[in-house]
Amino acid sequence: MGLVWCLVAAFLLPGLSTGQQLVTVQEGPLYRVRGSHITLWCKVSGYQGSAEQNFHWSIYLPSAPEREVQIVSTIDPSFPYAIYTQRVRSRGIYVERVQGDAVLLHITELQDRDAGEYECHTPNTQERYFGSYSAKTNLSVIADTLSASMVPQVLTRAEGEAVNLTCEVSKSTAQHTHLSVGWYCLQGAGKSHAEEVITLSKDFVLRPGPSYAQRFLVGDVRLNKVGNTTYMLSIEGLEPSDQGQLYCEAAEWIQDPDETWKDISRKQTERTSLVVTSQGRDLSVDITAAESSLSEGDTLQLNCMVGGQRSSSRHFQVLWLLNGVEVARLDPHGVLIWKEEYEERARLGKLQAFKHSNTVYILTIYEVRLKDNGMYHCSASEVKTPGDLHSIQTKLSPSIQVDVKPIESRMHLSVFTSTPHVVAGDALILLCEVQGVTSAVSVQWWHLPLQHPGPRVPVATMSQDGTLSLGSTYQDNRTRGNLQLEKSSSSTFTLVIPNTLDESDGGRYGCKATEWSRGQSWTKEGETTVTVSSMGLGLRAMLISRIATVRYGQSFELVCQVSANYTLKEVPVSVRWLFQPSLPTSSFQELVRVFPSGIVAWGSAQSRFQEKVQLTRTTTSFMLHIHNAEAADEGTLQCEVEVWRRNTLPLGQAAATTSSNAVGIKVVLPESKLRVAMQESSVEIANGADTAIECRILFAPNNSQFAVTWYLLPPAPADENPLQIVRADYSSILEYGAEFSSPAQKSRFLSQRVSSTVFWLQILSTNAGDQGRYYCVVEEWLWLVDSWYKLGEGASGRTTLEFKLPERELQLEKTNHNISAREGEEVTLPCLLQGAHLPATRLSATWFREKSGHTRPLLTLHRDGTVKYPWESLARRLHLRRPTSGDFSLTLQRVEKEDAGMYHCQVQEWQQQSEGKDGAPQASGCSGYIQLTTILPESTVTSRICSSPSLLNFILYLPLVLVLLLLLAVIFWCFKFHKSKKSYARGTARDQQNLADLLWQM
Repeated sequence: MGLVWCLVAAFLLPGLSTGQQLVTVQEGPLYRVRGSHITLWCKVSGYQGSAEQNFHWSIYLPSAPEREVQIVSTIDPSFPYAIYTQRVRSRGIYVERVQGDAVLLHITELQDRDAGEYECHTPNTQERYFGSYSAKTNLSVIADTLSASMVPQVLTRAEGEAVNLTCEVSKSTAQHTHLSVGWYCLQGAGKSHAEEVITLSKDFVLRPGPSYAQRFLVGDVRLNKVGNTTYMLSIEGLEPSDQGQLYCEAAEWIQDPDETWKDISRKQTERTSLVVTSQGRDLSVDITAAESSLSEGDTLQLNCMVGGQRSSSRHFQVLWLLNGVEVARLDPHGVLIWKEEYEERARLGKLQAFKHSNTVYILTIYEVRLKDNGMYHCSASEVKTPGDLHSIQTKLSPSIQVDVKPIESRMHLSVFTSTPHVVAGDALILLCEVQGVTSAVSVQWWHLPLQHPGPRVPVATMSQDGTLSLGSTYQDNRTRGNLQLEKSSSSTFTLVIPNTLDESDGGRYGCKATEWSRGQSWTKEGETTVTVSSMGLGLRAMLISRIATVRYGQSFELVCQVSANYTLKEVPVSVRWLFQPSLPTSSFQELVRVFPSGIVAWGSAQSRFQEKVQLTRTTTSFMLHIHNAEAADEGTLQCEVEVWRRNTLPLGQAAATTSSNAVGIKVVLPESKLRVAMQESSVEIANGADTAIECRILFAPNNSQFAVTWYLLPPAPADENPLQIVRADYSSILEYGAEFSSPAQKSRFLSQRVSSTVFWLQILSTNAGDQGRYYCVVEEWLWLVDSWYKLGEGASGRTTLEFKLPERELQLEKTNHNISAREGEEVTLPCLLQGAHLPATRLSATWFREKSGHTRPLLTLHRDGTVKYPWESLARRLHLRRPTSGDFSLTLQRVEKEDAGMYHCQVQEWQQQSEGKDGAPQASGCSGYIQLTTILPESTVTSRICSSPSLLNFILYLPLVLVLLLLLAVIFWCFKFHKSKKSYARGTARDQQNLADLLWQM
């Protein structure tokens, strides 16, 4: 019944549904221009769970189409990759949730690197996956080729007249796009709202603005295309409401794959001011200049006179125009508004405009410039009230030509240096010669490195009054010293940089001289190039040793040879000696450091060198002499040289550092004279007897110590690695090998030093498993000053241990068996002695197991009745119950998986020769071989059918008919199994195995 409930519960698992999730994204490919704002929509349907779904946006770039790059997520702030993190934080990229299951991805300013394949992914909110969870679309970023232009004008027309304006619109987009062109009018002082005049749509349909609809119908407002790129606006019968700022706006449209049109770019032209004057009112405007021919730096004053009947009670707005472009305006309240390009000059007091009276308006330009040349007008517009947005009439004055003549300068400038090539640490001397000046001069020095060009770096400036200021990089006098900039003669300015740092101080140095006169200035520039060589340029260190192999106790010397592209005698130099011991994990350690002042600082890691090292130096060489070489001196040596800039104390970081090649020094220890006997031998003994294997040293020095390691080469397989039995080091400390580390093995194998040159391996109570070839390895150790060192080693000849077999063979049952046992059960392995034996004899037996090519004894029943277990872990589960004297069957309790293998037993017959002496085996024999196979218990087979997730998942997704059939089959077999469980348990092992195999096949 347990199996039936298990299968029925499978059909009641939660999370099964027929709903299929679907993610959709805006269809591509999409084309958008660089710099525009783009949105991509994504939505999900068919989901279960929360009504608010989460979304992840990623991109696959054309350069790596297989690699996902994460952009932004609605749930995970750490989702974006590093290249998108800043744009997401600044909301240059963000996700707008339209509703719970739909979002928009915003990219506010599209970049070229944003092109690629975008993927929208929704994390699964169900217990299983069913449907699609992501969708992709392609986005291409194209150049913005749309342009719209119109020449700005100031036009005055009377009511009823006509005006024509043209706009040039073009594009060169490779994709198929449409254009729309519209004209707009900004009215009123605030200019916050543009009135649509007329538009040619992307569908080539003319659409007038609401205020111009009637006039469009009668033909007074028209928009015509008069060329490939020219669009003309025509307004006939001008009305006062037409007055304002007119401009043209063009838009480029592209059709997306979903057949919707999207404007990908918009451009506006500059504006034309249109003034519509009313008829029937007198108004006169005139302009005069105090002087129209000027030189640079003079003052220009322009007067605008506005006349008319009762002009003192009327309200005027006055505009000043230069070459048709507005300069400034005064509204009826007298508020002055400058155009942007004139605001700075006005703030400095160089421009002034004011209302002198209701009929006189004055514009003053102090210190005129060449760009003030041109044709000046003034325009007056009359309004009904000071706050009225619409003028009654506008009139433009006649033009007046103003000519500004330049003031010429005779300044000449030359830049040169007396130090074109220097080494880091030397001084730079730069000269700037200014001739032909008659007024005050300011000088500015700048620097531009050749290797890393960028913006000019200010060095120092001397103003026209002699004030000195340094650039931010040169203000700290601790780096380059105190910079000097002075006027060394009437025409020469000298810059001195006392201490150059490195190559970056080389490059181009420029001098910019400015002459000031009457508010004007004239500038001349020149430059020169200097080269600063790094102190590391050409700096080399080579470590030389006359010998690489040193005998123990010998002295040796290393020479650190230094070279550079400059004279080392003139710069501070230090040397650092490094030593790396010849150990696997060691690193370089500081041995000693010699400073430029001659001070010596010893490293703490290798302090023993201080007593045996001698240091000497010449101009370009450093010598290290080491006396009385020891084994610990073996390793690698290296020198490291540091140089500092000239005229600078060797403090802080060095100007340049170089390391030499590494030189290895090997210290040869005294030669080992150890000789070990190499003769091969053999020993034949009876099973259970004791024996000893000898290892003899033929020659060795009297002051040496020895470590002996005993090895066994088993008889098979032939290529098996030797087994370490026991090692006795030079302090007689024993260490057993893994195969001989049990207490039983340690009690049988003993290492003994018989004399100063003879060692024995004693083997007690030998058995068949001890057969093989034995040998020893002797190591010679010697104490040398600081530690024990191994001088050499030698291996002995092999001693073969064989067993003397009895001449008579016992009759044991030779039948081979295959036995299967379930894990946890008990099994008995037969070993029966056939026939009778003499009462005066004693019997011993040993059980063996062969596994993976190795035969090991499991237990031994000695002739005195004692049982020994080589493997302590098996002692509790192995038993010889012996119901009869000839029955040596082995019982194995609580069978485990590792018990599988080939078993056999060996029985020996002993007869005592005389009282008090051990007897010799009279006969022996071996049983047949028993193959033991372990199988899983019954409960495991049945439970796997219910507990296996893969089987349950397989059942869940079969069609309903197959699932029902499978359910009935399993119930049938389970019923049959429980009904006959006892009978099967009493059956043979082969029948039980067949039942288990049948259940597994179900």
